[in-house]
Amino acid sequence: MSSSGSTLGREWDVPGGYGEEGTGPARSRRTEQPPGFWRAPFSGYYYREVGYVLSGLPLAIVGFAVSVTLFSLGLGTVVTVLGLPVLAGLTSAARGMGRAERARVRGMLALDVPGPAPVRQVREGGWGAITARLADGAGWKAVLYQVVMFPWAIFSFTMTLVFLLLGWAMALYPLYHWVFPRYTSWRGYQLFDFTDSHHVRHAYYIEGAGQIAACSAVGVLLVFLTAWMVRGLTNVDRVAVRSLLGG
Repeated sequence: MSSSGSTLGREWDVPGGYGEEGTGPARSRRTEQPPGFWRAPFSGYYYREVGYVLSGLPLAIVGFAVSVTLFSLGLGTVVTVLGLPVLAGLTSAARGMGRAERARVRGMLALDVPGPAPVRQVREGGWGAITARLADGAGWKAVLYQVVMFPWAIFSFTMTLVFLLLGWAMALYPLYHWVFPRYTSWRGYQLFDFTDSHHVRHAYYIEGAGQIAACSAVGVLLVFLTAWMVRGLTNVDRVAVRSLLGG
């Protein structure tokens, strides 16, 4: 009886061990304050946010693929002995991916999110472990995170990469404008080139000093606005991690 009593009601972590989970109630907290508007594009804080977004897409692909595959396999075989252990494994895998994501958010988005309490097993034995994981609300929330954040990761990656490259390419245009007339048939960066129905060709190049300066000014503005756009995109990730992966 003493052996059984020590087993019932015990708490344990999923494989890999999550030391920060279940250590008591805690709130998310910022570990670093974001820079102001004028410093943002030149701060390490901003480029860590960019790194988070750009590295997030391949991780989101893996998380989405694992979650959908295991859920489909488990649901499709739920009438057999295999289905429930697969679904239990899904919540365990999602917890593991959630822990890794909280570590990324802590290191790259300067937000420390406490993990959920460990899975609580109230029945002894292997079946008790499976049912505990099937009833793990935090595990299913982590599965939901992997699914719903996948399209967001694609959107964030695309917006960040496009505006980051566009802003700096335009801002630095005065430094490489000379390349076009010297090494190409263009007189400058070509915005458009088409022939209308009257067979008249319309081509526009950014080549005059005023045009080059205007292009650079727009690029500088985009550089600053992109920093705030990335801040807004990653704020969505911060909210999602707090809501679905936090304790």
